[in-house]
Amino acid sequence: MSKGTGQRPNIILIMVDDMGFSDIGCYGSEINTPNLDHMSASGASFSQFYNYARCCPTRAALLTGVYPHQAGIGHMTVDLGWEGYRGFINDNTITIGEALKISGYNTAMAGKWHVGGDYLLSTPESARPGEPGWPMPVQRGFDHHYGTLIGAGSFFNPHTLVSDYDHIEPEGDDYYYTDAIGDHSVKFIDDMGAKEEPFFLYTAFTAPHWPLHAFEEDIAKYKGRYRNGWDELRKSRYEEAKGSGVIDAKWAISQRDENQLDWNTVEDQDWEDARMAVYAAQIDRMDQNIGKILTKLRAMDIENNTLIMFLSDNGGCAEFLKEDGRFEFAPSKTRDGQDVKTGNTKDVMPGPADTYMSYDLSWANASNSPFRLFKHWTHEGGISTPFIAYWPDVIDKEHRVFRGAGHIIDVMATCLDAAGGQYPEDRDGFKLRPMQGQSLLPAFENESWTRDGELFWEHEGNIAVRQNEWKLVRKFPGDFELYNMDEDRTETNNLARKMPERILEMTGLYDSWASRSYVIPWERVLDHPDMTATRKRLKEQAPPSS
Repeated sequence: MSKGTGQRPNIILIMVDDMGFSDIGCYGSEINTPNLDHMSASGASFSQFYNYARCCPTRAALLTGVYPHQAGIGHMTVDLGWEGYRGFINDNTITIGEALKISGYNTAMAGKWHVGGDYLLSTPESARPGEPGWPMPVQRGFDHHYGTLIGAGSFFNPHTLVSDYDHIEPEGDDYYYTDAIGDHSVKFIDDMGAKEEPFFLYTAFTAPHWPLHAFEEDIAKYKGRYRNGWDELRKSRYEEAKGSGVIDAKWAISQRDENQLDWNTVEDQDWEDARMAVYAAQIDRMDQNIGKILTKLRAMDIENNTLIMFLSDNGGCAEFLKEDGRFEFAPSKTRDGQDVKTGNTKDVMPGPADTYMSYDLSWANASNSPFRLFKHWTHEGGISTPFIAYWPDVIDKEHRVFRGAGHIIDVMATCLDAAGGQYPEDRDGFKLRPMQGQSLLPAFENESWTRDGELFWEHEGNIAVRQNEWKLVRKFPGDFELYNMDEDRTETNNLARKMPERILEMTGLYDSWASRSYVIPWERVLDHPDMTATRKRLKEQAPPSS
């Protein structure tokens, strides 16, 4: 409860999509994010906070406080039949929304769901939202929901857009999904904030996930800013992060990715600059909408007793949209009938509704500065996220950086602790998996906070274990690596050969966790007949920039 008032706080959880560690100003970026910078300067920033490397596994862990496999989303949203791989949050979990409703909270969600079945190849006519195996937010603890059920899509014409139970279409000539999520968040705050009970709002932006869609007015702020290239951007962000204390000065910047091109050899530098400019514009617009949320809280005089937590679902994304590829959820035409040009084609400039592009590996390497690798992998570039906690009544109004290792599974415990709630043993007759995370409230008041116990990851055979200062990690199908995170958070000095006993101990910890957490060896998962598309993607994964 709020210090000095005895009142339960409102809680707002803001998640963004495919955003790298250094993509906001207070974590080293040149992108204009004044609202997040304010929250960081007046709240708590975590130097070592972890997601789960991929969109829907992270969201499953975030919402339930258990590991993704325990929640039923050990890979993605395809139902493979195994307990840990059903593709939707299962009945043996409880969401933050459900748990806080038990404590008397009003609840709402705006934005991306992506934990309710496989909509990847579905149309609104063939999907089965609301039926068993296809849970919707309004069935899992949220009084109201405006947003999308799928993992990605056009910002100007989003697929699987719903309001509560109903499929809807975008409205207005200037429709932009990030703005719609922000506007509905404000509406929900307006409605719930006028009631006697506290509220929980989950705002899940899709920015800056591909496609590269933004308004020209936002893009114009960044055109030409990236003409020095990705190598210089990585270095400048690294220096800025060191200066702010988010990065320890003794951590060397990682080597550039082996698939990254030398900027001096890139012929289409204007086009590359434009791709990064659109990506930056998406983040800029996201921050503008966080500003709308803060403005509404202030206008209602409820900002001081509202806990806001901000983070990203995984690191920067190196996925490459090939010219001959077509995603089933990419609309073939714009809302006004123009053909959509899908793919990273250099004769087309990114940004408008009739394009469908990604920013690719080399810019993603800059987004994740100073770390290695990307979304999908469990090296630091894949699982490290900015994490900001803002709560004026409780967190001192000065910039504080916390170095203890926080994790996505901690958010449930933190929300319940702040609300004075309890994690129940069952839900609607189903016995619940035990909560796995730890409350971060002690960290908000004590910079020397450290967590108890280990942390674990498994995604597509990419494995990691965090035990105090030690991290065991593997990029499938390679060998295990070992790093001392206190001395070498950027994973530049592999100690595996020098410390075989520690490798043995930590692999044993992983095996024990995996056996009790419904994890199936990746080779076996990959052999499943419904994994054809994944096998194809992995075969072509992370090609060099072009």
